[in-house]
Amino acid sequence: MAKSLVIVESPSKAKTISKFLGKNFKVEASMGHVRDLPKSQLGIDIENNFAPRYITIRGKGAIIENLKKEAKDADKIFLATDPDREGEAISWHIAQLLNLNIEEPCRIEFHEITKNAVQTALKSPRSIDLNLVDAQQARRILDRLVGYKISPLLWKKIKRGLSAGRVQSVAARLICDREREIEAFVPEEYWSITVILSDEKNSGKFEAKFYGTKKDKVELKTKEDVDKILAALSEEYIIDKVKTGVKKRNPSPPFITSTLQQEASRKLGFTAKKTMLIAQQLYEGVEIKGEGSVGLITYIRTDSTRVANEAKAEVYKYIVEKFGKEYANPGANYASKKANVQDAHEAIRPTSIYRDPESIKDSLTPDQYKLYKLVWSRFIASQMAPAIYDTVSMDIVNNGYVFKASGSSIKFLGFMTVYVEGTDMQEEEEKTVPVLQEGTKLFLEELKPMQHFTQPPPRYTEASLIKELEEKGIGRPSTYAPTISTLLERGYVVKDKKTLKPTELGFIVTDVLKEYFSKIVDVKFTAEMEEQLDKIEEGQAKWYEVVQEFYKDFYKTLKIAEEQMEEIDIKEEVEVTDIECEFCGRNMVIKKGKFGKFLACPGFPECKNTKPLYEKVGVKCPKCGGEIVMKKSKKGRTYYGCENAPECDFILWDKPVEEKCPICGSLLVEKNTKNNTILKCSNPQCDYEKEVK
Repeated sequence: MAKSLVIVESPSKAKTISKFLGKNFKVEASMGHVRDLPKSQLGIDIENNFAPRYITIRGKGAIIENLKKEAKDADKIFLATDPDREGEAISWHIAQLLNLNIEEPCRIEFHEITKNAVQTALKSPRSIDLNLVDAQQARRILDRLVGYKISPLLWKKIKRGLSAGRVQSVAARLICDREREIEAFVPEEYWSITVILSDEKNSGKFEAKFYGTKKDKVELKTKEDVDKILAALSEEYIIDKVKTGVKKRNPSPPFITSTLQQEASRKLGFTAKKTMLIAQQLYEGVEIKGEGSVGLITYIRTDSTRVANEAKAEVYKYIVEKFGKEYANPGANYASKKANVQDAHEAIRPTSIYRDPESIKDSLTPDQYKLYKLVWSRFIASQMAPAIYDTVSMDIVNNGYVFKASGSSIKFLGFMTVYVEGTDMQEEEEKTVPVLQEGTKLFLEELKPMQHFTQPPPRYTEASLIKELEEKGIGRPSTYAPTISTLLERGYVVKDKKTLKPTELGFIVTDVLKEYFSKIVDVKFTAEMEEQLDKIEEGQAKWYEVVQEFYKDFYKTLKIAEEQMEEIDIKEEVEVTDIECEFCGRNMVIKKGKFGKFLACPGFPECKNTKPLYEKVGVKCPKCGGEIVMKKSKKGRTYYGCENAPECDFILWDKPVEEKCPICGSLLVEKNTKNNTILKCSNPQCDYEKEVK
């Protein structure tokens, strides 16, 4: 009989923790939440201080009965759910179901699943933090009021299946507002003049850009402005000023939830949802050869960049051993200067820096390896010394006009030995400029006047939207991924390459909400609501008073909307194809479903024929001559197969091109590397490849 029962959320977490505890402990999983508001009704007593009515989640009956049985046989019960508001709420619900005294020390928390962390937590259990529970409860009730009051109205007035949400609707507004900025953007002409120069000692060609005069910067707006400058230039370019210096580039802090999602999007092409799914696996535990189930990274829902002293000491030792003392930065400190940061957690980091990605690669899936390597590399780099550059800048004069040249060269790589953060915008390459003396005469090698036009702001990507939500205080670490997923699933937004583009439906719903529920989609109001939830967590506000204050205005606007909102008839455009329905002969049409576009017979409901819609790649199948189309595997991986499958079994995992291998005649496929694209022979026995220019 187990003396102590430890309850966590997931079986993988239970398996990892069981390794650290002796035979006197039993670890069971609740499989996430056990109680929630009912799906079929509001579940909130508005007249009674917004009291929630929780019910057992369907399908959890057997799990709860098992927990009750194990609890009955245990001397002590420890609730070890995740260390955040949601985890605290799950523990509270479990305590209610098991009739535990929530004032007794039954709650333990740890931010990494390691032997030391778990055993230390067991030595200092605490009572359930009702402030955390209340903050989560307030968020849940606010979201339920918005969703269950506005969504039926959207169903009635616009289209069934629509939804509104406190964070979701603000995110949709940001995307729609950006698209309208792009549509309204009027490009403005401007010009630049670049000169390629060299000196008589042939120190190397370098470029300088037109600046203006010694007194002022001169804007070149038209060709006439440029022609005036060009006419005044002589052949004599003289170096007027030279400034040399040293520049430091500091490493980025270790990951928090939002930056992990952003960087995984930029560097790995992961969606926020995929990133969090894989990160959860790495946190809860992965089977490592020779070790068993191991939690590889610390808790993944955090907005703090703080690092524990023990982890700092370990990574300092590793850096000194691996790279040398000059590469270490023992004073690295990333204490957040932002307001509203919940500093209860650490940054996201490896649980042991000595468990390097290459040593455990065989135990991880390819995606787990990529994400773990990203976290591991970022954390090491964050504790390393800055990179150091030698810099040089020169003012070059020609008949009273000034051209500026600047460049840098790396002197000490520092953290860049391991990792460099990605960016949403394309960075200019560091240019090299020779260090020359003032008064040196330069020779013109090339003169390049160029016309440019200002560009509209870019559409949001998942990475840049998450960054915007975080900077504006919209949502919290746990909300970014589900928010974006909901926008895509509801059809408010589509992915255009890597960018988020609003659909007509997204514009319509956003405009309706702006007109009738302006506060719900107001960025400032939503950020202030997050601050109110933080005050509840800190014990500075009562949850039902915060909800009550919100509901007073919300109820009034809801009534006005119900009376005044007009019905909007959305007519979906139907794209007719030349593919005939094999049952009734009609031309099939393209429709959108939950999982994307598909072919359907327009004769529905008499004819219910549907079939997948595959994108052709313009290459013929070498086996049967059919078209090769893009498909998805059951796990969501893209592959390329013959349209005549299953009769024809030809498939490729890389995109084929029309060009054939000059050596063996097989199809060539595209492969993207870090710096370029190559064409490689699809025949595994052939080594032919070439770079795409």
